[in-house]
Amino acid sequence: MDSSSTSTRDFAGKVAFVTGGGSGIGLGIAQAFLGAGMRVMLADLRQDHLDAAIDHLRSQGFRSEVRAVRVDVTDRSAMAAAADECERTLGPSHVIVNNAGVGLEGPILDAAFADWDFGLGVNLGGVINGLQTFVPRIRRHGQGGYVVNTASLAAFVTMPSHLAIYAAAKAAVVALSEALRPELERESIGLSVLCPGPVRSNIHELSRNVPAGFELSPAFQVASETLARRTPSPMWMHPDEAGRRVLSGMRNNQLYLITHGEWRESVRTRFDAIMAAMPMEMNPDLIASLRRG
Repeated sequence: MDSSSTSTRDFAGKVAFVTGGGSGIGLGIAQAFLGAGMRVMLADLRQDHLDAAIDHLRSQGFRSEVRAVRVDVTDRSAMAAAADECERTLGPSHVIVNNAGVGLEGPILDAAFADWDFGLGVNLGGVINGLQTFVPRIRRHGQGGYVVNTASLAAFVTMPSHLAIYAAAKAAVVALSEALRPELERESIGLSVLCPGPVRSNIHELSRNVPAGFELSPAFQVASETLARRTPSPMWMHPDEAGRRVLSGMRNNQLYLITHGEWRESVRTRFDAIMAAMPMEMNPDLIASLRRG
């Protein structure tokens, strides 16, 4: 799939599965997709978010085009069952949006293995499970498709230590997306990685978004209680705007979908330091020696 064919792609009539679709960015993406004539399965851990989302979308006239399924993205069997439900009710999936995430933060020197397992299990493992579940299905029907993986600007900006686990997972999602995109393009499947800045969402409700089998250490539990009291600012981007930008980026086959420009200098400073650390002497044959075959 070349970039010119993707730039004019019409997503009308296509089926999308959106994790974390019950609120925030996921719901904003679903809203944009429905407005473009797509059919959407909202997937979320929180039944209360799904119920509110369905009521909201139906008040706008969307009914048979949207369905909801409660699913834990860290549960691979549940993801497969949700994919089956999506196919049964809406048809074969063309678009997978791996958006579900948790805003884990806490004192990194007091982190326990449980905190790492939770943060990486949802923010990175959830993306992997979405890819492993849906990409083979998209390849099988042969109609092409699209993948959106939600990372964060935290992947590009040096973050404070209390966000180290979160930043590590999001950086991994970016690297995974960059490596995977060329392979998917050969299968007529596009890929974008969404790197949002502050968006009005419920990501601060960390303690209510812990899947079964995971837990927080006492230190991170205290941090989650503090996070829960944070009120999203009206200056933060509305989820519907984030959703519109995602759809526009998909239509233009953009690899990086970045919502905010306020961190341009921070990104530049980081990459300038990386470039400055790279030796100037080079062997032009070294890279060729590492190529496959």
